[in-house]
Amino acid sequence: MKKIIAYQGEPGANSHIACSDVYPGWETLPCASFEDAFTAIGEGRADLGMIPIENSLAGRVADIHHFLPDSGLHIIGEYFLPIHFHLLGVKGARLEDLRSVYSHVHALGQCRKIIKRYGLKAVTTGDTAGSAREVAEWGDKSRASLAPELAAEIYGLDVLARFVEDEDHNTTRFIILSREPLRERIDGPMLTTFVFRVRNVPSALYKALGGFATNGVNMTKLESYMVNGEFAATQFLVDVEGHPEDPNLARALEELKFFSETVTILGAYPAHPFRQQLASAN
Repeated sequence: MKKIIAYQGEPGANSHIACSDVYPGWETLPCASFEDAFTAIGEGRADLGMIPIENSLAGRVADIHHFLPDSGLHIIGEYFLPIHFHLLGVKGARLEDLRSVYSHVHALGQCRKIIKRYGLKAVTTGDTAGSAREVAEWGDKSRASLAPELAAEIYGLDVLARFVEDEDHNTTRFIILSREPLRERIDGPMLTTFVFRVRNVPSALYKALGGFATNGVNMTKLESYMVNGEFAATQFLVDVEGHPEDPNLARALEELKFFSETVTILGAYPAHPFRQQLASAN
């Protein structure tokens, strides 16, 4: 049977591209929302999921940190996708014909220069690829979409201008989700992602994180967010280098548990080569 990977968005979206890059030949399952994608994986309608978790310009992707801890799913990999936007129009349209442009709010915000250059009215839609589909359906030469090139191929649009993003370092980090975790440590750099809530005692966070410093564990991500809308209930999402079976990380996690109400490991998985490129560049 053909393997299936789920993503949020319409065909032609950046998440669709990420699926095809990492798992060429797999069938892709577009989902209307992140919750639908999580459900498809959990129910077995998809073998894996490709979910964006953060962007180098826009920051973290909303809602993912709420869905992950209680999803019962496990992170088994990550992928970094450079994000490129193209100005798409219906067949025969020209740049001088355009009056308005449609796309996701982040895409519009990341392509301000070309919008200003042509004096276009920016209109927010729910999805980049969805805006391309709508432009194709309208058949109006005055309306354009900001979307990936794959969307132009799928919906039969012309590429009126290529690579129109304002910054060339726009990158989205995706996590790959599975119903089953990776059981064993593999060769090479690894990451471990977990969430925790500290006990309500003075200096609890300082003490909880101290074990990572004393054991030489590099923390690459630390984010806090409220739980159940309560200002007093804070949960932390963390990425660290290493595997829970590594002695230094095992000691750090043991110390963390002593000062925490809950600690839940969401996955231990190979670090993507993009991280090495970043380290070399710096």
